[in-house]
Amino acid sequence: MTRHEIYEFLRLNDHAVLATVGADGRPEAALVGFIVTPALELVLDTSQLSRKYQNLRLNPQVALVIGWKDKVTLQYEGTACEPVGDELAHCKQAYFAHFPDGPEREGWPDIAYLLVRPRWLRYSDFGREPPQIVEMTLAD
Repeated sequence: MTRHEIYEFLRLNDHAVLATVGADGRPEAALVGFIVTPALELVLDTSQLSRKYQNLRLNPQVALVIGWKDKVTLQYEGTACEPVGDELAHCKQAYFAHFPDGPEREGWPDIAYLLVRPRWLRYSDFGREPPQIVEMTLAD
């Protein structure tokens, strides 16, 4: 399993379960839509009023589970930030190209865009015998 193959897997999946931790130490999980960049970064939008956004302001570490069809999944751990300037413009352009309803949400007064950079990935295909499991550690 190469980085390119993981990128292609992520391109075929545009929703994930995102886990964050609240100020009280309790976990919170939410379904999110995302796009992936060639650097395996994920871009998503959310309301600044959401629990996930508030959690990420306190602790930017995230975990996601992506895919589950045919017993294939990717565990993804990384760090989230709010892009600004040219990076934000690039993120929005890529996100809007995949999610046509994205520009409509751009007008919301509390919309935020998040960029998640990968730190650790685990690809698992339990539909094969023997199962294929590949882990990657990436630079922060």
